[in-house]
Amino acid sequence: MARVLISMPEKFLSEIDTVAEGENRTRSELIREALRTYMHRNQVRNTQRAANNAELLESLLG
Repeated sequence: MARVLISMPEKFLSEIDTVAEGENRTRSELIREALRTYMHRNQVRNTQRAANNAELLESLLG
């Protein structure tokens, strides 16, 4: 598995560690899941935006 180095404020990292510990997960697992969730939501938003644009274009073209 590839490794990635990121920078973040110590307070944020502490909050991440608290959540990970509360969920009995590693920091890496929690961050991977957060990124998967972000990417999925972004894909859904983009799909919805494309559908809305298609509807608008269709209504304009009649």
